[in-house]
Amino acid sequence: MNFRIAAAVLGAAVLGSISHGLAGEPQKSSSPGSSHPLDSHDLEAWLDGMLPYALNTGDIAGGVVAVVKDGNILLQKGFGYADVGRQIPMDPERTMIRAGSTSKLFTWTAVMQLVEQGKLDLNKNVDEYLDFKVSPAAGKPITLLDLMNHRAGFEEGLKDIIATDPRRLESTEAYLKQHPRPLLFPSGTVPAYSNYGAALAGYIVERVSGEPFERYIERHIFTPLGMMHSTFDQPLPARFNDAISQGYGTASMPPHPYELVVTAPAGSLATTAADMGRFMIAQLSQGRMGDSEILKSQTALLMQTPSETALPGFSSMAHGFFHENRNGRTLIGHGGDTVVFHTELDLLPEEHVGIFYNFNSRGRDSAVYGLRKALLDRFMDRYFPSSAPASSEPTLATASRDAQQIAGRYQSSRRVEHGFLSLFYLLQQSVITSNSDGTISAPQFLGTGEDTFHEVAPDLWRQVGGTRQLALQRIDNIRTVVDSEDPTSVLQAVPFYRSSVLNLPLLLIAFAILALTLLFWPISWLVRRGYGVQLTQSVPLWRVRLYTRLAAAFDLLYLVAWMLLLKPVLSLDLQVYSAALDPVVRTLQLAGLAAIAAAVVGIWGMWQLFKLDVSMRYRLWNGALVAAMLGIVWIGFVGKLISFNLNY
Repeated sequence: MNFRIAAAVLGAAVLGSISHGLAGEPQKSSSPGSSHPLDSHDLEAWLDGMLPYALNTGDIAGGVVAVVKDGNILLQKGFGYADVGRQIPMDPERTMIRAGSTSKLFTWTAVMQLVEQGKLDLNKNVDEYLDFKVSPAAGKPITLLDLMNHRAGFEEGLKDIIATDPRRLESTEAYLKQHPRPLLFPSGTVPAYSNYGAALAGYIVERVSGEPFERYIERHIFTPLGMMHSTFDQPLPARFNDAISQGYGTASMPPHPYELVVTAPAGSLATTAADMGRFMIAQLSQGRMGDSEILKSQTALLMQTPSETALPGFSSMAHGFFHENRNGRTLIGHGGDTVVFHTELDLLPEEHVGIFYNFNSRGRDSAVYGLRKALLDRFMDRYFPSSAPASSEPTLATASRDAQQIAGRYQSSRRVEHGFLSLFYLLQQSVITSNSDGTISAPQFLGTGEDTFHEVAPDLWRQVGGTRQLALQRIDNIRTVVDSEDPTSVLQAVPFYRSSVLNLPLLLIAFAILALTLLFWPISWLVRRGYGVQLTQSVPLWRVRLYTRLAAAFDLLYLVAWMLLLKPVLSLDLQVYSAALDPVVRTLQLAGLAAIAAAVVGIWGMWQLFKLDVSMRYRLWNGALVAAMLGIVWIGFVGKLISFNLNY
């Protein structure tokens, strides 16, 4: 996994939401044509032809699918295994899975219920509903609508967000108060997907309703809809222990421990495909299922209406739903990911159709993301194909010049900026390049490929052979790229001092110089001993060599220690990052002061060499060593390794 993917993992692997077109295969425009009949026979035959092969080739243990139509379950089916070792199959009625960020739809539904009752106002300062403050003292306050639209401005956070040991599971209230997220942007301006914001909304539901969040959802949503195999409770209630699916990295590996989501309203739902079918029916039936009503019709319609403005053809938020136009039809939904479970729920309100699916493994080379996207793409193209020919707008005459304006290095607005995990965003960013033919290339999210775009309007690029669009804007005087398929984050131009073009080579070269310095130390001694050569040097020179080598040894140890601390992110072992790790993090932060001292020793040694009779080659190498030490200090400061911040 490279650094760009690692940085994306911080944003998407835990309770993240991969919107419909962000991962896997490039999205192609649908060719006009007739659809297949959406009936249970055709649907089952199609799924039977696709999913068993996809699970096998992707090394994914199992999945479940539920499709609803016109207020009824059209099809629900399991594929593969809930427990590979015991060969227990996935069962849509009985097998419980983790829904990740799709859980947020229940939190937002609860918010809308309380809005309907007049107990909440979407446009009020959320501080009025809390027993602590999150809005800035000066400036625009944060509202509930900002939370729903992921525009509160919060920085991302990873610490204590997920656990496997129930003793480490703290309440939503404790988490929110002990892990306040810094504000990167003024509220209502820049989208930045936030689990913290969704957890705030759940805590507000709890405070305003007077009921624990888990009981509120159970009493006001699960029970009325007959969702008897669904819960936000953690640890999982004992009555469900035999029903929960195992979660896997790959099907050929042992299962992961049960994931405990600390920001519970943002992603702790355990449910079945059948239960999610009932929830989809209620959302598609204007808040009703049978005789039960969870929202009044006007509230349900409001919830599914865009709650922010967007460029034509660009996705937006709809009171917590992702809202887009797909094949000429309105599509709303929400994805969700934990480390091992991966979910998608999508509704076609005008067609009264919904699809839910979940996979219990990440798969080989994160194959689940491509599968998850391909399943929706092919479902839409099979049953709801586009009736219009693919757009073929001409490329602007100024495309070559304009491509130079958008080309550059970018970082996601959904990021960690103040903690040591900022290092990932420092070492590699998303790169948009201008091509000789006037097109531009931009990376796929969580993928290794690129999409090609041509400019069809000023500062607007459309994917060649596809529907994805990129728009160049300036927000708060920062060059910003908006992706049509992602309403929850944007790409912001990286200042040069944080550019990976500067910092990644600097880090690698510094590491190499430090390592070679220490490697040559014993090698030169062994060579001299082998040839019987006695090294003659003055005491001052001996002292300079000893002190600078010891300083280099410390810097190398310092880098290795940070690499070991950051390694769990690359292997998705995210429960490592908790308050229990604070003594280690604090020790390494304090060690940063020693890294500064090591650079001072190096400068002192270089100054001393000017007084001594040494070769030019040695002077040059010593100068390179000092530059490496200063480079480590630079990386420490801009990568937030040298800091006293334990809130990451």
